[in-house]
Amino acid sequence: MKHLKSMILSILMSMTLFAQTYTDNPYTQDYADKFELGENQSSELLQVRSDRNNVMSILSSDGLLQPWEKKIVKNLQYKAITEMNVLAIDRYENQFVYLTDKAVLSNSWAGKFYIEHGLENPTNFVVAHNFTTLISTKGELVLLQSGEKVWNKSLDDFNPIDLIFDMNGKRFLILTADAVYQLQCPAKELSKVYKGENLTSFTIMDNKIILGTSNGVLTLDGKSFEAGEVNQKLPCTEITAVENINGTLWFGSTNGAFKLREDLSAEQAGGKYDYYGSKRWVVDNEVLDIAQGPENSVLVLTKKGMSKINFVEMTLEEKAAHFQKIQRLRHIRYGMTANPSFSVAGDVSTGSYSDTDNDGLWTSLYLASELFRYNVTKAEDARLNAYEAFEGMERLIEINELDGFPSRSFARDGYEEGLGSNGFSEEWRKEWVEKNGRIWRLTEDERWRWKSSTSSDESCGHFFIYALFAELAPDKEWRDRAVTLIKSQMDHIIRNDWYLVDWNGQPTAWGKWNPEYVNSFPINVGDRRLNSTLILAFLQTAYHYTGDELYKEKAYELINEHGYDENANRPASVIGKVEGEYLSDYWNHSDDRMYFLTIPAFVNYSFTEEQKQNHFEAARSHWEIERAEKSPLWNFLYAMTGGKDYDLDDSIWWLKEFPMDLVQWSNNNSDRKDIVKLEQNFRRQQYAELLPPDETYGGRGGLRESAPHDYLLPYWLGRYLAIITAPTNK
Repeated sequence: MKHLKSMILSILMSMTLFAQTYTDNPYTQDYADKFELGENQSSELLQVRSDRNNVMSILSSDGLLQPWEKKIVKNLQYKAITEMNVLAIDRYENQFVYLTDKAVLSNSWAGKFYIEHGLENPTNFVVAHNFTTLISTKGELVLLQSGEKVWNKSLDDFNPIDLIFDMNGKRFLILTADAVYQLQCPAKELSKVYKGENLTSFTIMDNKIILGTSNGVLTLDGKSFEAGEVNQKLPCTEITAVENINGTLWFGSTNGAFKLREDLSAEQAGGKYDYYGSKRWVVDNEVLDIAQGPENSVLVLTKKGMSKINFVEMTLEEKAAHFQKIQRLRHIRYGMTANPSFSVAGDVSTGSYSDTDNDGLWTSLYLASELFRYNVTKAEDARLNAYEAFEGMERLIEINELDGFPSRSFARDGYEEGLGSNGFSEEWRKEWVEKNGRIWRLTEDERWRWKSSTSSDESCGHFFIYALFAELAPDKEWRDRAVTLIKSQMDHIIRNDWYLVDWNGQPTAWGKWNPEYVNSFPINVGDRRLNSTLILAFLQTAYHYTGDELYKEKAYELINEHGYDENANRPASVIGKVEGEYLSDYWNHSDDRMYFLTIPAFVNYSFTEEQKQNHFEAARSHWEIERAEKSPLWNFLYAMTGGKDYDLDDSIWWLKEFPMDLVQWSNNNSDRKDIVKLEQNFRRQQYAELLPPDETYGGRGGLRESAPHDYLLPYWLGRYLAIITAPTNK
């Protein structure tokens, strides 16, 4: 009897002739630390800066504040400063400098830098070479050198927004809402170099002046001041801040922050930005200021708080270790995978467990990752975690009185929370209960309840993991338990005429592989192809591990008498909308998960080489359609079937872009101006270009945290297949 692992190894030997592997070198990973104003704080936040000591300082209408343990608190370090009326904060030589209503000063340089300016209502300032300082008021500019006023200029209708010093050009630049001025040094000649409208912010980048406006970004030549076209292909065009941070152009807006991709110049930007526009990244989307932060971070000040967006060197394995800690700390319920729900958005300390419709499926994904991790590393905790998860899945079957029926979930009596099923409406649930009885069933000992109405995606998860477990678990006793579960579930389906039959003797809503049901669909409806594939793979798996000819005979019965191989071998391109068929209104992407989890068994456990080739071509056709999603799990499962062109670069991109923060924050990309939106379509694709997962992942307003199997499984599968190498030294 051929086993899965030997098949995988033979596949790998052929793949190594053609395929490249990814060497796990450190890459730059971003994540955010967020600090919020308290509910009772009414401070208006104004500016943020950090100094060479990694101190972060926030200027507010109530003086200086500081981020501290996820909150923003008063900065009381210098009592003298707390009693001053600080109007602006900036950096000179990476040290804090302050503008008050009386002076420009600093606590650095032993506090010796102190210049009384004698101005009424100063608004902005900048400190340049040798402490030369330019200060603005409404209607006036004043230049101070060596503590003395050396130049000033009064102007009508002059209200500066910002001042910067251009070291390369040896000049000050002054921004108002309708103009840019240049003060040349040492000549002290002031001139208006550009006239515009609705200007909000500016910076210097590559000898160009980048202007933020209320409706896009404008680039001026640094010498001629000739203006280019206004760029409105941005995540948001209402710009509030522009900053050059270590050679990367950052923007703040009324709808989040974003940065120009580092592989592009300002002129090439169109649509190529990294977008930080949800509570995964910022406290709120109304950005007020952006500044360089400590240790290669970027500080984003918003109306309600401050975010420190960190950029750290990390390997994919280190990222996996981060997620492993999260899994063990917050995502284990009775040994199975769970997603905690929060009573306070984003606050993991308020998390509590509840069941889902697919406890077995989600657990199978994490369990698979631990099996692969154990076989790669021989880590004892991986073995223990895998066995613990297996026992949870095993109990899903043992807890009910039905032989071979996998419960959706189980809970102590009185603590079952998920009263619905399959995501249907409350009306659907009430109608179901009225006709069929409660979805939650009491166990014989009356201490537990198990969730009925199991669907095919649960069966898919069970067969997927038991096949892997029967091969990769290190102890024969445990492997045999997996084979027993394969047999019992397969026997249940066969015994009940190709249905999952519930406690009431009726087939469940979605556990149906009977030919009368499957072949009732036109060939263009995905369920006909999918369900045929699933049941053939289940039977092939059962035959592979038990050698019982019954399973092979039953498979050929479905193939020869009911056309299941023909159904399963149709290319995925036949799937489309069929009028009047409610299961074909759109492409069901949750069905993709079932399909790809099934294809290793569907292909590798085929009964003949001809059948195997046909099954592979069918699997490949599905992968070709889905490859635009750049899913490393789909790609690597496809590689397990013998696929050689498994889009490694796209898979690594996805793993790197997967967010470190798994809280399900809501994302709103529909208002973005930098992406091309598609018309409504069968596949429900929204945008012409795939957005990275850290800009899309989530959707529950921060009230739940996803389990990290979406990263852990493809990563450790990639390691097991030697597609991803062990990490190199930093």
